[in-house]
Amino acid sequence: MIFSLEVRRGRKGDCLLLHYGNKVDPGLFVIDGGPKNVFEPHLRPRLVRLAGKRGQPLTIDIMMVSHVDDDHIQGLLELAAHDVKADESKRLVRVASLWHNSFENIVEDSVQHPLTVFSQFGGASAGSGDQLSDEQIEEIEDHIHENDEDRMENLHSGLQILASIAQGDRLRSDANKLEWPLNAEFEGALICASETSEPIPLLRGLTLTVVGPQKPEIDALRKKHRDWLEEKAKKNKSGAAELAAYVDPSVANLSSIVVLVQAKKKKMLLTGDARGDKILKGLKDVGLLGKKPLHVDVLKVPHHGSANNMEKGFFEQVTADHYVFSGNGEHGNPERETIEMLLQARGSDVGAIYLTYPVDHIDKERENDWNKERAMAESRRKKKGKGSVRDPWSFDKNSLSALFATHGISPGKGLVIVSEDSDTIIDLMDPLEA
Repeated sequence: MIFSLEVRRGRKGDCLLLHYGNKVDPGLFVIDGGPKNVFEPHLRPRLVRLAGKRGQPLTIDIMMVSHVDDDHIQGLLELAAHDVKADESKRLVRVASLWHNSFENIVEDSVQHPLTVFSQFGGASAGSGDQLSDEQIEEIEDHIHENDEDRMENLHSGLQILASIAQGDRLRSDANKLEWPLNAEFEGALICASETSEPIPLLRGLTLTVVGPQKPEIDALRKKHRDWLEEKAKKNKSGAAELAAYVDPSVANLSSIVVLVQAKKKKMLLTGDARGDKILKGLKDVGLLGKKPLHVDVLKVPHHGSANNMEKGFFEQVTADHYVFSGNGEHGNPERETIEMLLQARGSDVGAIYLTYPVDHIDKERENDWNKERAMAESRRKKKGKGSVRDPWSFDKNSLSALFATHGISPGKGLVIVSEDSDTIIDLMDPLEA
């Protein structure tokens, strides 16, 4: 039996292919498609090659958007747009089930009000997946009382979700035109976990357990949405203040689809951008995590390796043989602090670490982001007269290169760099014929 995870370069986002079944009857999941400039150079050529072997249109059993965010959805949006424009005989894929929780379904209401505020504040960038300018973000940050980096990162992530809502709308519209069933295994309903969640048996010997998002958290998010609408009707706040209230503190962290996929005794935990503590709670709620740690063969490390809402205890309670970090250094991810947590938790038994870009490339982008965030923190402190500012970038203290060197980790010695020119495939059972 085949059970393999293929890791593609996805810039700052995720782009994964899960292969299963056997050589005669192979199955395929596509999990996220990365942001712009991922579909054409990295995802589309791979799908074309697979279609050449398996027939066109290539069947994708499940195409999963783990998170309503540009760095997960844009590549899949480009794939759908390509097939909408193509003649039916030249479509690249046929999707048996599109897993996608729209933000409107999550809050169980129209999101027109927050989108209107966002559009009026953000101008042409609103709803396109493009980020707000640094000046616009700084204006919103002025309305956050706790001036710490984790709170600011939550704010930035929440704003990015609002920017990406229209992308989700377009994907569902194109999926409808292409007759891709939405959340077919859930009869079209929202995908979420509860204490009564059971493993879902799929074809070709695969089972899948939904770990997140969790129903109580979704209920809390819906209440927050209603409360915001009521507050908005009572008070005439600025657009910046209304956006700060809407996304603060955790809109971004509650909606990621998290799944445990299993074939026989082999397991993969795919985490999207979920918070570490919420993943642990979800695993406990569905009966996958008890007093003993859960060991999986592959762990897709949450949120591109961000240290926000992550603790060493996560890596102590969920262990793996293969750790996949998707990120190119933008937004500082993967963060050194997260990898330090992993190394502290596992010691010499850490297994293999996968990075989607070379270490020096990641460090260069991380240093750029570090300096940018430092400048913004200095600006906030000047305005408010308080707030912490990170130290200047230090190669020894902040780079991944120095950390790996200290631990004797390098390509071929516990570190795998996803190649731009060949396929990086983690085979857990029979090898995939790429």
